[in-house]
Amino acid sequence: MVVTKPMKILRIISLFALLLGAGAAGGVAAPEAAAAKHSFAFHQGGKTVLVWYYLPESADRDAPVVIVMHGVGRNGEEYLTDWTPLAQERKFLLVVPEFSKAEFPGDPGYNYGNTVSAAGQPLPRDQWAFGMIEPIFDAVRSRTGNRCETYRIFGHSAGAQFVQRFLYFVPQARVKVAVAANAGWYLLPDFGVEFPYGLKGTPVTEADLRVVLARPLTVLLGEADTNPKAKALRHTPEAEAQGPHRFARGQFFFHRAQLAAAALHTAFGWSLATAPGVGHSDEHMAPFAVRYLLPDQSFIHQP
Repeated sequence: MVVTKPMKILRIISLFALLLGAGAAGGVAAPEAAAAKHSFAFHQGGKTVLVWYYLPESADRDAPVVIVMHGVGRNGEEYLTDWTPLAQERKFLLVVPEFSKAEFPGDPGYNYGNTVSAAGQPLPRDQWAFGMIEPIFDAVRSRTGNRCETYRIFGHSAGAQFVQRFLYFVPQARVKVAVAANAGWYLLPDFGVEFPYGLKGTPVTEADLRVVLARPLTVLLGEADTNPKAKALRHTPEAEAQGPHRFARGQFFFHRAQLAAAALHTAFGWSLATAPGVGHSDEHMAPFAVRYLLPDQSFIHQP
């Protein structure tokens, strides 16, 4: 029998009504994610950040806290969606702060942590985007009753730039594990190179750098993120000096950090990891990243 378009539409409507009825009667359980997604406005230094978070119903008060930093699209809710199945499976409290373009414009506003103005002038610490992560962590703990004293932080693309700079600028942050994935370019651990490509002109000290280099940071790179003409990839002479594409630039950054640690005769806690077949995608990188964010969990399934 040939099914006409109106008949198809009628069947779809009927099926939808049946599903709704079954759900109301208890036949279809509401997804856990739908019941546990929340957001609130966080205010500091005259700025506002929309904070998304998801707490699985099966997670206890000691569940690990994972903070995920979005990319240049400032699409916090989309990142929450990408990471929710992993939070559900691994029972961690997922937090995604959304730094809007209106409140934190351009690279200075987000990638540089709002530490400088568009003209490159230093901004007060209470306006730093970097300075909001710790109090956001405390605010979410207060709302959920979470008892963790530390958190894990992940950033993809522009979010990876945020994470690696955050560690420099807030060296005493309560970060247990950090992962920076697929950044387009990096702030090198070099006091001879001007900010934003190096530490010259920043408040970061040699003592701060020693702390950062000893931290458990994983530089995670998609092996397929090799397009030298990729959208939003920076092509200044300083960025090009780090490599032709994101995969190469991440390796360059890691090796420069190794050299910096050796020159300072200090501990080096970083690691370099790659994700086979993954390009510039948070959705596809997330299953790899969670393994490094939660190394104390046993993982049965490979990503």
